[in-house]
Amino acid sequence: QVQLVESGGGLVQPGGSLRLSCVASGSSFSTYTMSWYRQAPGKQRELVAQLGSTGYTRYGDSVEGRFTISRDNAQNTVYLQMDSLKPEDTAVYYCDAYNAYEDAWGQGTQVTVSS
Repeated sequence: QVQLVESGGGLVQPGGSLRLSCVASGSSFSTYTMSWYRQAPGKQRELVAQLGSTGYTRYGDSVEGRFTISRDNAQNTVYLQMDSLKPEDTAVYYCDAYNAYEDAWGQGTQVTVSS
């Protein structure tokens, strides 16, 4: 089963930027649809961004135009570039990989946007 490890979270001021990374184990990375979700305290987990194996992308309404998802299949890595960060972006961000055979999650990385 694929294993995912996220990194890149931290504390940033409003208006700042962060780039999250998610590295996947295994040899079939290119077949997975890769997604970033987030969960803030007391709220449901929500989709932030998704990037399919064919290259399609989908973004949550609250991050459209500010966040960009990308992938490097040679490095088994998916990225989330987050710009113009707002305090309401504060959450634990999770990486997800799914294909026809499995759905795997990372352990999450904390992003805190505060002055």
